[in-house]
Amino acid sequence: MRDYAGIRSEYLKAELDIRSVLPNPVDQFEIWFEEVLNAGVQEPNAMTLASVSNHGKPSLRIVLLKGIEEKKFIFYTNYNSKKGRELENNSACAVNFFWPALERQVRIEGNAEPVRHMVSDEYYNSRPRNAQIGAWASPQSESIADRARLENLVKDVEDKFKDVERLPRPPHWGGYALDPLRIEFWQGRTSRLHDRIVYTKEPNGSWSIDRLAP
Repeated sequence: MRDYAGIRSEYLKAELDIRSVLPNPVDQFEIWFEEVLNAGVQEPNAMTLASVSNHGKPSLRIVLLKGIEEKKFIFYTNYNSKKGRELENNSACAVNFFWPALERQVRIEGNAEPVRHMVSDEYYNSRPRNAQIGAWASPQSESIADRARLENLVKDVEDKFKDVERLPRPPHWGGYALDPLRIEFWQGRTSRLHDRIVYTKEPNGSWSIDRLAP
């Protein structure tokens, strides 16, 4: 039987001091993200997104951070997908970045709202054509009979737009901006005595900063 309890690592790479972090957590995130990029981490912008159903049931999936605009975190998806429907009914959500190469996590809680159409258009137009076709073809989160059904849907879209140089953005596809209310920075430390620094947005828009026990 697999000894799951025996799987462990010591975290020794760095420390995080409340006196060294920046006043704004998004600025602090961008510093950490640059360090992740410089470390050559694969898929550094991959984040676990949590949303909640009408019945209070949470669900998780990996999405990709595609930008930071006006201190908000931008990602894109199909509005008709499970996460799209859940965010439409309840904008509260959370994301988590985990970068084991640097022994770091960032947890972000807030509310996600659709971005302006022109922002979604700009990003959609930057995508490879096959990804644009996929956004049209896939009935994301719906049941399909088999892979062949999906490939046939792709073929239908290819035929539909075969003479169109620049595909329009599907009306059911676009971006969300996560406006953060709480951001926690986690740095792994030895003996599981990790460093945790949390920012909480105050009613006046400023940020309070606290250290949390591991």
